[in-house]
Amino acid sequence: QLQLVESGGGLVQPGGSLRLSCVASGFTFTWQDMSWVRQAPGKGPEWVSTVNGGLPRTYYADSVKGRFTISRDNANKTLYLQMNNLKPEDTAMYYCVKEGFRLATVRRSSWGQGTQVTVSS
Repeated sequence: QLQLVESGGGLVQPGGSLRLSCVASGFTFTWQDMSWVRQAPGKGPEWVSTVNGGLPRTYYADSVKGRFTISRDNANKTLYLQMNNLKPEDTAMYYCVKEGFRLATVRRSSWGQGTQVTVSS
């Protein structure tokens, strides 16, 4: 059974940092492309970042490039998203996703439960 448990969200001031974690189980993590998706209230899901299961290669949405870093620890089956220089527009529920960038925003069954990130002064 797929399990993705996100943690690390919270309330931070603009310019602050958070590190999100996602502990995965129920599938072979090492070779699985993984993504982060976020969704603000009343808006559709937005792809944030993807790390491939192979090399690994990383990819970022233009809105977070240079501020966010995706990484993975295959030994502990954990996905991370380091978020620096946070902006109010980053406020959203952040989901760990068992998909690459092509399907991350549409295959809802591959999302975790989410962790809330709120950026406000």
